[in-house]
Amino acid sequence: MSSPPEPERRGRLDALRRRILRSAFTRYVRAAPRAADRAGAERRVTFVLMTAWGMGGTIRTVFNLAGHLAARGYEVEILSVGRGRDRPFFGSFPEGVKVTTLEDKREKARPADEGRLRRFMRESPSVLMHPSERASRGFNLWVDLQLVRALRRRCGLLVTTRPGLNLIAAQLQPPGLVLIGQEHMHLREHPEPVRHAMKRQYRKLAVLAVLTERDRRRYSRHLGKRVPIVRVPNAVRDMGDARADLTAPTALAAGRFARQKGYDRLLKVWARLAPDHPDWRLRILGEGPQKPKLERLVAENDLAGSVSIERPARDMGAEMSKASIFVLSSRWEGLPLVLLEAMSVGMAVVSFDCPTGPADVIEDHVNGLLVRPRTLDALEAGLREMMGDEELRRRCAAAATETVRDYTVEAIGARWEQVFADARRRASS
Repeated sequence: MSSPPEPERRGRLDALRRRILRSAFTRYVRAAPRAADRAGAERRVTFVLMTAWGMGGTIRTVFNLAGHLAARGYEVEILSVGRGRDRPFFGSFPEGVKVTTLEDKREKARPADEGRLRRFMRESPSVLMHPSERASRGFNLWVDLQLVRALRRRCGLLVTTRPGLNLIAAQLQPPGLVLIGQEHMHLREHPEPVRHAMKRQYRKLAVLAVLTERDRRRYSRHLGKRVPIVRVPNAVRDMGDARADLTAPTALAAGRFARQKGYDRLLKVWARLAPDHPDWRLRILGEGPQKPKLERLVAENDLAGSVSIERPARDMGAEMSKASIFVLSSRWEGLPLVLLEAMSVGMAVVSFDCPTGPADVIEDHVNGLLVRPRTLDALEAGLREMMGDEELRRRCAAAATETVRDYTVEAIGARWEQVFADARRRASS
């Protein structure tokens, strides 16, 4: 009988190696907690983020909640899978919150005498992170090892913040931790292999938290009764004294320069609006891989006089106070925190009714304009209407500030504390 072809043989050996390593990590992390580790576990919360050093709504909302819990007397730690910056994008970490980095990716942080084993592990793919998860690029075998070391004998609540991390927690099942998964994006944006893995693994979570009612229904249909699902929206931090200038002929958009945010569509719409509104400006704040494309669209549409592509703002409230309209052109979202922040400072918002989130907070022509998704004509009509009617801007902005009262850190923090209490009861029953 002939032996299998070399590529097939290597594939089998690689699969066997992954299974052996995964089993070893799982056995290691399931060491029984000591009595001293269990003391005070009901007030101990660990969050896992892909990075605590970058920009983005997930990071911001975790910081908001972590800071609130620390102020309420919880012992809070954020495990950051990676670090690529000298300073966190948001300037500082929440007061009273410990931040631990599993892998410092900065060149200057790499040990000069790094051993061959560590280098091999950093260059080897993860055996814990699902390979179809977009976050798999941030994982490797070294991160796997650091994560199980960090979780071994840890007690309390473990809050993971994206599907790949939720799946790892469910797979490892550290015995001292109550597992709480968060979903910050709607179901259809996850690859099919990841959605399939959810059906197998999410039943091991004590609870799954989603951001919108539409998400709750969709995840419930997908997962059935495998795991309790609760809706807990993002919390908006206090934006201080910042207030929008509703007379300013400026529209603002902010977020990562990626296809999701739809800035290419926004620029095409602005090219139609600019000739009729020569006094208006559009500012787009962010960073990301699509920056060259956006700059090219500005040049091709002769928009340099009315559009600026700018670095992300560290003080978003200050930038929002210079504008009157906030525009959300996203193809999809979770529950866009920046939209809630814009409403909280009294901006007049115009948003696509994209999946998911905007429809949960915007009532059309009451506290903003909600327009048909993926339709440039609809976005153009909404912006044209809001730009041309200062009274409409003022009316929507006033209602928006009232809407956001339900999304304060205090209100959402109280809901999370109830989720934690319910999850602990469920895990102990």
